[in-house]
Amino acid sequence: MERKLIALDIDGTLLSSQRKPLDSTVKALKSLRQAGHLVIIATGRSRLLAGDVIHQLGCSNYIICNGSAAFLDHEQVYKHTLDREALTRMIDFASERQVDVALFGLDSFARVTKFDVPTVLDAMESFGQKAPGYDANYFSEHEVYQGCAFYDQSRDEEFSQAFPEFRLVRWHEHSVDIIPNPGSKAQTIMALAKKVGIKPENIVTFGDGNNDIEMLNLAGTGVAMGNASAHVKEAANIVTDTNDRDGIYKALRQLELVH
Repeated sequence: MERKLIALDIDGTLLSSQRKPLDSTVKALKSLRQAGHLVIIATGRSRLLAGDVIHQLGCSNYIICNGSAAFLDHEQVYKHTLDREALTRMIDFASERQVDVALFGLDSFARVTKFDVPTVLDAMESFGQKAPGYDANYFSEHEVYQGCAFYDQSRDEEFSQAFPEFRLVRWHEHSVDIIPNPGSKAQTIMALAKKVGIKPENIVTFGDGNNDIEMLNLAGTGVAMGNASAHVKEAANIVTDTNDRDGIYKALRQLELVH
């Protein structure tokens, strides 16, 4: 069997609704690595927020911040930070509308505004995190790989038209990720596959969210979790069971990558 690159999202995919990896998932990933396949976590989280999962799953390869950074054997091999001039304009634009913005480096994050903490907290708590602390100087002191703007769908078109330099990917009813345009998990997965000599048809991706659609589309085999939305499932080659019902293991067994 040719070597595969298997990329897996964290929230709603690697983690169950209890925010823990299933035993079947842990065993399956270990089996994949033992067989020589390249297993990569591909998440919208920063390294700081993904660190516990990376450690728990013993994974040394990971794509973070929706593709803005990538690591092989814990060494950074890819970097795409946000354009600083455009980000300055976006923070001003959001502030005029009393929309909060949080910025993420590899290992730190902060809100650079403080308008509506309950809305920020509602979004962050959806994946088990607290609201970022406030630091007005964060932008001037850190490289920024990703941001979050905390607004609802009624403002989607307004922000998207104002900032073509960014992709604004909704992950919560009150928040979008701010990532470089072009930029995505899919783009970075393809770059890593080329770097390690794995053909596109030997890429397998697992996901459940809007930020996974491109990587489900571009992979040789895209696997949507059973808990994914209908439009995410439409982008996949395979729809497996949910993140609570051994979805990853069942798909890998269907693909004859584990027993």
